[in-house]
Amino acid sequence: MTGMAIYFYYIILLCCTAVYNAEISCKNEAGEPVDWFVIYKLPKTKIGEVGTGVDYMYLDSKTERWQMSSFMVNTTQGAMGRTLSQLYSGQAFKSNSSVYAIYNDAPPEFSYSVEYGHSKGMMLFDRCQGFWLSHTIPHFPSFPEKGYVYPKSGKVNGQTALCVTYKYEQFFRIVKQLLYIKPRFFNCSVPSAFSPDFGLLEELCEDTKLPLDTDRRIEQLVSAKGEKFVSYAKSKQFVDDIYTGWVAQLLAVDLLVETWQTMRHALPSNCTLPQHSLNIRTILIPGPTCFLSHHDHSKWCVSQDYKAQLTCFGDLNRENTQMWRGGGLTCTNNPLIYKAFRQLVDQYIRC
Repeated sequence: MTGMAIYFYYIILLCCTAVYNAEISCKNEAGEPVDWFVIYKLPKTKIGEVGTGVDYMYLDSKTERWQMSSFMVNTTQGAMGRTLSQLYSGQAFKSNSSVYAIYNDAPPEFSYSVEYGHSKGMMLFDRCQGFWLSHTIPHFPSFPEKGYVYPKSGKVNGQTALCVTYKYEQFFRIVKQLLYIKPRFFNCSVPSAFSPDFGLLEELCEDTKLPLDTDRRIEQLVSAKGEKFVSYAKSKQFVDDIYTGWVAQLLAVDLLVETWQTMRHALPSNCTLPQHSLNIRTILIPGPTCFLSHHDHSKWCVSQDYKAQLTCFGDLNRENTQMWRGGGLTCTNNPLIYKAFRQLVDQYIRC
């Protein structure tokens, strides 16, 4: 790097630091930037109780434990609404100074398709930083022109969403993972100034068929504030359950797995391999209140052993046909996140 290039690099770095509060990031319910957050949208039906279907629990590094939100997930005052408003408000989606890409195998206004990875999420970033929101909600988020709209279909079941703020260079890594997952991009903008860095994203948004070097891929990710995450992405060529056949064996941990368990081809708890994947049956939330797995469309897992402190957020259900589809897991050893999710495990199905 030349002296002049180094000079401009530090000028950009100083500008990013100086205007951090104005930079694109995950937002909490006060509209303040946060490094990461997790929301758990509660199902409408719980054991002995019927709720609104739009209540949710919120967690970030500052709350330290689950907080029941005073807002609804279908309002712009919630964490997800405030985060996405950075794209929707003031027609920011027409800006040439940022990139966005939205994907969902069940997009709004289009029919569901199994031709793509079973994956849902979006990215928004500029030359400094941005966020990657991965979630489990079909028909979400809405097209930018329509503003923030939470789908009625997303009220029935439980849903989860993970938002992480990343610096610009981390999005190169994220896009490579999405190549393997092959999400269904239904709305994108990659301005020409970003094309040299994100030509691959442009091709993905155009649904270009691209070759893969392997059938799966691992990428280390670091948040804007230094939190470590690991992304596991499998293509449809890796025909196996991502939890049992890959991550549990690779990390040498038994997993307690929460995925939607209403499909006719749901996979049972698996103890045939050295490391086991055990299906969670009921989730216990603060209150206390329980709900059943078949009322929960979220996808997450925790290590059964407290020492491992592993938590993963995913795309795929433990379901036979989804072994044939692309999808991913984003995992962390953050003890705060692990404690919050491990405490939710009420009953699980042993082999």
